[in-house]
Amino acid sequence: MITDMTTGKPASVLWKFSLPMLISSMFQQIYNIADSVIVGQLCGDNALAAIGASYNITMIFMAFALGCNVGCSVVISQFFGAKKYTLTKTAVNTAYVSVLSLSVILTVLGCIFCRPMLTVLNTPANIFDEGAAYLDIYTYGLFFLFLYNICTGIFTSLGDSQTPLWFLIASSLINIGLDYLFVGPLEMGVSGAAWATFIAQGLAGIAAFFVLNHRIRVTIVSDEKPKIFSGAIFKKICFISIPSILQNSFVSVGNLFVQTVVNRFGSSVIAGYSAAVKLNTFTITSFGTLANGLSNYAAQNIGAEKLDRIKQGFKTSIVMGFAVAIPFTAAYALIPQTCMQLFLSSDKTEAINAGAAFLRTVSPFYVAVAVKLMTDGIHRGACAMFWFMASTFTDLILRVVLSFIFADLWGSDGIWLSWPFGWTVSAILILTAYFFGAWKTKSIHNS
Repeated sequence: MITDMTTGKPASVLWKFSLPMLISSMFQQIYNIADSVIVGQLCGDNALAAIGASYNITMIFMAFALGCNVGCSVVISQFFGAKKYTLTKTAVNTAYVSVLSLSVILTVLGCIFCRPMLTVLNTPANIFDEGAAYLDIYTYGLFFLFLYNICTGIFTSLGDSQTPLWFLIASSLINIGLDYLFVGPLEMGVSGAAWATFIAQGLAGIAAFFVLNHRIRVTIVSDEKPKIFSGAIFKKICFISIPSILQNSFVSVGNLFVQTVVNRFGSSVIAGYSAAVKLNTFTITSFGTLANGLSNYAAQNIGAEKLDRIKQGFKTSIVMGFAVAIPFTAAYALIPQTCMQLFLSSDKTEAINAGAAFLRTVSPFYVAVAVKLMTDGIHRGACAMFWFMASTFTDLILRVVLSFIFADLWGSDGIWLSWPFGWTVSAILILTAYFFGAWKTKSIHNS
């Protein structure tokens, strides 16, 4: 259902809009985690480590998809909030053309460079071939990954967070079912998990595309025929998308550097880290999803020039972030070994201990992450990209540099300490910018 978020009580509008997005994100993460859980339990810690070794490379592709999602949704939200429906439709068409073209380019680049990247990362020989096979299949499915993400971004920009939820539920169930079939009875191993994701993602992307276009055609009426592509709107999308892509991709590249440090400690630590970072990503992505919802809310209200509603929405988003942070913190800090045994059998003691140490170290700082990402959401929706980027790079640089330093001092346990330092400092930076009103100085109309 398409929703105008410039009217109604801000708290109730945000909760109603954001909760389906949060549930959708959790289902998406569940089927990403399902690959690792099923492979780890059925194929062992080497197979789990193979997926883990390729994970940060796949996250670079995901960074592009999510950055495009955010950039397109902010621009479309502002036009929609301003009731400029012809421009809204033109922005949708431009988003399709630009984002899907990018997906084709990245597919070609992925086929060429993924295996050399595994070599550069010093991936252990005993997991290299399986990791490379997983990456090859993942790369083949990039078109569907981008198709689904751009459709989700357009749905949410128009205030519809419920329809993507149903696609995610169906896709997650299909992915998990195919994981068990391909990895279990068909004994396809790591490649089977990759094909399961490929098929589920493809079905979700195609279905979302057709439903979205039908919804736009019958519910958004414009006086003029929209353009297939607009260079001016493309520039506006790039203005938001490129910093968002850089944020996500630089974080992923930073994680690749961290992965090289982790790889020093052998396949057991890699397996433990692989499992733990999936759980950590589940949490961070949940915060990020709420922040993306806040960006759409802020963008619509900026388009309607209703700045007071943005302040009220920010307060609500902080409450939402804390509500998500508390249960994750409790689980990861109090029962990390139990969480790790979702992925690994109880006899894999070294891997379980490494992952549990990571979770115990980072989870008490999830509140700081929630504050940072919600504040990012306001700045992104307002097109105030400088402070958004500054806080992100502060986190990235601290995390990478400190992981190398702390690893030399305290071994693998030292690597995990770099996360809290980066999160806390960057949260303070972006929150300071918010209170000084940096987000009020930009909008799509003067960008």
